[in-house]
Amino acid sequence: MNVLFPLMAVLIWSLNAVVSKASATAIDPAAISFYRWLLALLTLTPFVLPGLLRNFQAVKQYWWKLLILGLLGMVLYQSLAYYAAHSVSALFMGILNSLIPLLTVVISLFLLSVVPTVGIALGCIISFAGLVWLVSAGDPAQLLQHGIGKGELMMFCASAAYALYGVLTKRWAIPLPNWQSLYAQIVFGVLLLLPNFLLANDVSLTVHNIPLVLFAGIPASIIAPFLWIQGVIRLGANKASIFMNLSPIFTAIIAVLFLHEHLQSYHIIGGGITLAGVVIAQRLRKPLFGGACPPAEK
Repeated sequence: MNVLFPLMAVLIWSLNAVVSKASATAIDPAAISFYRWLLALLTLTPFVLPGLLRNFQAVKQYWWKLLILGLLGMVLYQSLAYYAAHSVSALFMGILNSLIPLLTVVISLFLLSVVPTVGIALGCIISFAGLVWLVSAGDPAQLLQHGIGKGELMMFCASAAYALYGVLTKRWAIPLPNWQSLYAQIVFGVLLLLPNFLLANDVSLTVHNIPLVLFAGIPASIIAPFLWIQGVIRLGANKASIFMNLSPIFTAIIAVLFLHEHLQSYHIIGGGITLAGVVIAQRLRKPLFGGACPPAEK
């Protein structure tokens, strides 16, 4: 039963990729970004704020780190995805999100002094080949003529931002309980999102976009992180991370069923190669330059 926690978290996040795509025609990206985190903030306030006030000294000491985490996790990651959804498919968004574990490992090489492994080297090469195939729709030669689209670049930057968020969270180890730290990050995220929200042309809520905001603000922002944390506690971070590999599969199924997107051969080939690279990076732990294998994370 413990596997249900990370499994359900990944399923909700996969649904959120489809919600992000659906929001492209229903609400301004600046509006859903702001409403999402404002809703999460208001929902968590009665439960988290009293404890956070008791730890206010820690907030004062580490405010700038919490602000940076809020910028990466609450502003750049999801906001870029909402903007990218105007030009890329939910299928593509799901595959790019599956790159986050690999990008996390790569960034950890520089910020956490993680030992480079054969798996990381091979995984990067294989995943890069898969991405080239995916972005070019099975015709890599066209990238030389047309380059990478703005939406594709936004999604890659979004995934990189969240990978950096995860690495900095581990490196800084801010001495606050998980939910209090998340709450403080959301506060900064809402403040950072406010100027763009105020500049948006249309931020109205309608019967068509309110369900999207509700899903993004509660299941995707609160319930899924809770389930994921419980999964990590019960299974360990290393085992729980394996379930992230299911994200593009879940997203593809949901996008085909509910958005009627067409699963093309280049999605399967490029996505499969990309995912294979991620799995290889996770599993092959032999050091690239000799020495003992790094200990497996529990």
